[in-house]
Amino acid sequence: MKLILGITGATGAIYGVRILERLREAGVETHLVISRWGARTLLHETPHSREHVESLATVSYAPADMGAAISSGSFHTDGMIVAPCSAKTLAAIAHGFGENLIHRAADVILKERRRLVLMVREAPLSDIHLENMLKLSRMGAQILPPMPAFYNHPRTVDDVVDHTVWRVLDQFGLDAGGAARWSGEMGVGRAAD
Repeated sequence: MKLILGITGATGAIYGVRILERLREAGVETHLVISRWGARTLLHETPHSREHVESLATVSYAPADMGAAISSGSFHTDGMIVAPCSAKTLAAIAHGFGENLIHRAADVILKERRRLVLMVREAPLSDIHLENMLKLSRMGAQILPPMPAFYNHPRTVDDVVDHTVWRVLDQFGLDAGGAARWSGEMGVGRAAD
């Protein structure tokens, strides 16, 4: 499997890092682009440097490299994840505005009818955001905002991040071992831990 990962400047850079780590563990070939603001957010929110995160990928590209392999539909991939996906990136993809390589690669994924998963990170959502998400959903993109689940009883921030990452990997048929799956059993009346 070969996947593209874009990390943009929205809050939630850890999602992109964790996805990259899990894809590496699964032996997936990864093509990474970190936007200029994605790099700033990465440094602000995590202990990871851009260089470290890029070293986790099979190949990494500069965001301005519009001649990169992933800018062409003839370069076959199985899809793309944008994690996190800023409202700016959402709008650029929805309207075909290829300002940087993340936008262009997503445009290629859409035109080639490959799987595109957008972890849109914005709150509250305006009508513009909602319309852009609906437009992309109708084009076949998966809109998967990082919304925490609580049925799995997360105890740490890592638990919350991992659960969302597992859901993203599910979109590509990748089973990240250890994912807490809903069993249908309700713990009604359980004593608090």
